[in-house]
Amino acid sequence: MRFQHPDRRPAVVTGASSGIGAAAALALAAAGCPIALGARRVDRCAEVAERIRAAGGEAVVHALDVTDPDSVKAFAEQSTRSLGDIEVVVSNAGGLAVGAVHEVDTDEFGREIDVNLMGAHRLVRAFVPAMVGRRRGDIVFVSSDVARRARPFTSAYTASKWGLEGMAHAMQMELEGTGVRASIVRPGPTRSEMGTGFSAEEFEFLIAKWQVWGHARHPRALRASAIADAIVSVVSAPRGVHLNAVEISPEASVVDPEEP
Repeated sequence: MRFQHPDRRPAVVTGASSGIGAAAALALAAAGCPIALGARRVDRCAEVAERIRAAGGEAVVHALDVTDPDSVKAFAEQSTRSLGDIEVVVSNAGGLAVGAVHEVDTDEFGREIDVNLMGAHRLVRAFVPAMVGRRRGDIVFVSSDVARRARPFTSAYTASKWGLEGMAHAMQMELEGTGVRASIVRPGPTRSEMGTGFSAEEFEFLIAKWQVWGHARHPRALRASAIADAIVSVVSAPRGVHLNAVEISPEASVVDPEEP
């Protein structure tokens, strides 16, 4: 059995190959957490892990497909063998596709729900029971501002994030008194690789439709590092403090009152 100092907090980050996941892995490592990075693109995870090691941190990479129960189980076992008991889980893997509800293929709709919601539950099943047994741990669900206000033409993504937050809120009540904290980090528009598969026409269509409903009030977007910093704050909160929901929004450009 691997000896583990009580202040050592091994962490796993899913969807760690780019964007918020990669930034979260780097930020948690800088805060002193040994990191297990998981994603389908293990080559990209390896690049992030190398950056962590170059800065003096500890990182390992294991393949992970959150839609595959066997992959999730293997990832949990490998991460625990590599780093010891996992103290922090960042559930970040996700996908986003464009389409009106009545036009999206049902199987495609289901695949998005599978990644964004069912994948998160597979992580819960793989890691949280052991946390409850040890009476300590943090699981952070990376949600989206669509869980507060739906955006048109991203129906499956919106439904999955509403479901994710519903699951997280139920867990907060169920886990009360166990020493395990379930938290939500809810980013607004963020610069990442999510959505980069859209065609120019799809992107322009979305922005136009979002502007009609007041979703795109200004063109500013968050850096992934801002979300990562919020995740570190959540899991670094002292015992007895639970930052159960944190929402991060991009600030608009400051308007000069002297300009016409």
